[in-house]
Amino acid sequence: MNKFETIMKNEKFITKGFKFKQFCIEDGESGMPVSTDGIMLGAWVQSAHDGTILDIGTGTGLLALMCAQRFSDAQITAVDIELTAIDAARQNFAQSPWPERLWLLHTDVLSYTPSHLFQRIICNPPYFNSGEQSKQRQRATARHTLTLRHNALLQRCHQLLEDDGKASFVLPTSEGEQFIELALSQSWYLSRCCQVQPSEKKPVHRLLFELAKQPCDTRQSHLIIHSQGGYSDDFIQLTHEFYLKM
Repeated sequence: MNKFETIMKNEKFITKGFKFKQFCIEDGESGMPVSTDGIMLGAWVQSAHDGTILDIGTGTGLLALMCAQRFSDAQITAVDIELTAIDAARQNFAQSPWPERLWLLHTDVLSYTPSHLFQRIICNPPYFNSGEQSKQRQRATARHTLTLRHNALLQRCHQLLEDDGKASFVLPTSEGEQFIELALSQSWYLSRCCQVQPSEKKPVHRLLFELAKQPCDTRQSHLIIHSQGGYSDDFIQLTHEFYLKM
């Protein structure tokens, strides 16, 4: 496995920067803007005792960079199948304070064969937006295809994770419930789950959840993002290490 080059070549990027307290995310040509989902997951994931973390589908590298900031001993491997995402992540890693602890690979995680297992896996999986208008047959096909992808993703995560490791994800409520149900049928255990509401008057719209390979009790929690015209105290507490104005 080769470490990514920290000296950038003469490459052209179409950038839309998002500046955090300790690093900046440039989208490049990836078309992957910074999302609240990703920020919540990066802030919510727990540390690993030996600092080995795998970021699946890194995109612009947001989750990997958040983990590098939070966990000073972490060695983080980030993989993505999209070349435009790899180009953007390479730039963001190189310009961060932690390039020596970030590894970047242009590969499909299903065929990725590392030299070691990981203590933590983080992933913001793709999902089919059930709110989009589409024909019934197209919708059924999309759901079926994504179920197959999620099934393969869960199996590969199980193979890449150490026995006492954890894998953390974020998904919309419906897709998250289906993902968890699929995981429980594959010898995973639900160790943590956080239900997220955009505001007090709106229903749960996201699930942050952590899966384990060993039997464990499930710790449930709840998060409201907005309250009284601004961010809630709980959301600020979760993300204040990253947002500039918190």
